[in-house]
Amino acid sequence: MKIFRAVAISVLSLAAVTAAAQNFKPEDQIKHRQASMSLIARSNGALNSMVRGDVPFNKEVAGKHADVIANLAAWVGPSFGPGTDKGALTKADPKIWTEGDKWKAALDKLVTETGKLPAASADLATLTTQFAEVGKTCKFCHDNYRMRDFRY
Repeated sequence: MKIFRAVAISVLSLAAVTAAAQNFKPEDQIKHRQASMSLIARSNGALNSMVRGDVPFNKEVAGKHADVIANLAAWVGPSFGPGTDKGALTKADPKIWTEGDKWKAALDKLVTETGKLPAASADLATLTTQFAEVGKTCKFCHDNYRMRDFRY
């Protein structure tokens, strides 16, 4: 429970500053998106454990992790603002800024699919199906817009 509280506090903190993310220096926007993605990954891992059957399905816990993923995914976009293609270590592929329309479409799909997770977390079968859809959107961006190694 302590871990979930820490994640919740982090989510609230990130949400409070995300509205102004585009006004941050590029290196701060990069840190913001990396923190968001890190929290998404942690909640993704928890849901993945339930979907795989490694831990028992718990509707309440699944719902909380689904909320974290959906909320943070919706807030990630502004942290890819102009100038954030460099300025700090990042794995973001420069194609994000040169393929604006394709990138925006991929980001919109991520927001749409993760937005369905909270409702899908009501039962394991529905969660499993929607979790797979979210996984496809994550994989698409990671395959096309994330570099293997950090760069400046």
